[in-house]
Amino acid sequence: MSTGLIIALIVIVAAVIVVAAVLSMRSRGPRGGRDLKRRFGPEYDRTLARHDGDAKAAERELAERVERHGSLRERELEPAQREEFEARWTAAQERFVDAPREAVAEADRLLSELAAARGFPEGGQYEEQLAALSVHHAHHVHGYRHVHRVARVSASGQDGDRADTEEMREAMVEARALFEELTTQGRRAGRNDGTARTEKPAARAADRTDDRGESRSPLPWAFNRRHAKGS
Repeated sequence: MSTGLIIALIVIVAAVIVVAAVLSMRSRGPRGGRDLKRRFGPEYDRTLARHDGDAKAAERELAERVERHGSLRERELEPAQREEFEARWTAAQERFVDAPREAVAEADRLLSELAAARGFPEGGQYEEQLAALSVHHAHHVHGYRHVHRVARVSASGQDGDRADTEEMREAMVEARALFEELTTQGRRAGRNDGTARTEKPAARAADRTDDRGESRSPLPWAFNRRHAKGS
């Protein structure tokens, strides 16, 4: 085989390898985006909006979150821990009627402590804790973000900057979804001895409505602006 033919074959093989690599990269790109969108759900859209619609930047940020926190293994709560968190959350809900700002601040603290108890970064690293939660609880993490923001705004010294009662109520309701997921997840799967605990009737009742569409909840989540006092 002549030297020229060998060189030609090498060039052809190299060209085939380059084309294959380019096609592989192109095929991985969209699939990666779809995987991230499926995994993060509404969190994907929020991240995209924060990057002004730059999909590459948003996906790069989300991929970095997965790389940092994807291997995190959540710890199970001890029954006594779970009961304490649930009692504190119920107390915060009940307190909202008379002291909404204090209740929101307590909800923010509770989520921070609960996430740390489940094995996420400590609450003192709020942004890192939020990022880790978004990897494992993407569909409910916004509730934590909302209640944290409202708690900080409500604690500001300027009344004009404070959140109103309705926004605080909405933040508490959204935050409850993450709280319930963190306290109930793994409760049944982790028990194989027939002693699995079921969801508390009060938690199920929180979202019931009567025939007129009005809440019958024993917890104060059907109240509106006139039910909660300013603080």
